Amino acid sequence: MPHFLTAALYKFVALPDFRQMQAPLLARCQEAEVKGTLLLAEEGINGTIAGSVDGIEAVLDYLRSDPRLADLEHKRSYSEAPPFQRMKVRLKREIVTLGVPGVSPTQMAGEYVKPHEWNRLIEDPEVVVVDCRNDYEVAIGSFAGAVNPHTRSFSELPAWVDRESAPGGLLAGKPRVAMFCTGGIRCEKSTALMRMKGFDEVYHLEGGILKYLETVPEAASSWQGECFVFDERVSVGHALVPGDYALCLACGHPVSADERANALFEHGVSCPHCHPDTSEARRAELRQRRRQQALAAAHGAGADA
Repeated sequence: MPHFLTAALYKFVALPDFRQMQAPLLARCQEAEVKGTLLLAEEGINGTIAGSVDGIEAVLDYLRSDPRLADLEHKRSYSEAPPFQRMKVRLKREIVTLGVPGVSPTQMAGEYVKPHEWNRLIEDPEVVVVDCRNDYEVAIGSFAGAVNPHTRSFSELPAWVDRESAPGGLLAGKPRVAMFCTGGIRCEKSTALMRMKGFDEVYHLEGGILKYLETVPEAASSWQGECFVFDERVSVGHALVPGDYALCLACGHPVSADERANALFEHGVSCPHCHPDTSEARRAELRQRRRQQALAAAHGAGADA
């Protein structure tokens, strides 16, 4: 069994005292030797933490001791190495940034659809299926027939909705919309946005893509490709089996095995996605950084020997 448990969690719930929650929560995480990042805002909590099984359970128990977070859910994954180096509890305006005042997932989110019912919904030609994730995530996998808004950040989605709601747009005259994202948090907020903008029937995939891949057999699946995840696995496939992708350490873009075999890929320096926009001087800086990191790692290994 791998040594480190990673827990990804979020919950939209009114936390008017979120500022006062910061210091005690950080202290509890440090006491449990848990690392990662947790975001607190008036609209709720979001984040990913990692540590020993006992440490993670201690932090989750602490969070759930607050009646407002008693039903807080989390997703688990395991790793051999610690995925995070320090613990941060940050205060934010939003736990996932959309930038539209008045959007309330606790009051306005769309209707949940269970993973085993999702295929039937998205096969309906009257339903517009929208992938709420960013362009680099959509590029490595999505549901068949889903619309890619080509956003670089979640905060660009409202402008896309406005454009496509205008006459001639993809959403014009389409009251039925189904939205999905990795784990569910962006879906809740985006469906609340759609309802605020007057869409009558708005649905979202309960548990997100990850729950779908975990529970729907590959033979019955409408998913194509892999799903980008924000941890050391980089991507997963059906049954949440780790996928083929790695991260370009220079730009953070997921790169496939074929892309890593490309002449433009240099570990820690460039990949086919960022090479055209990276100067030779910048690549030289990154190569020097790699050498320094390798030397530091070698000295560390020598000290431990």
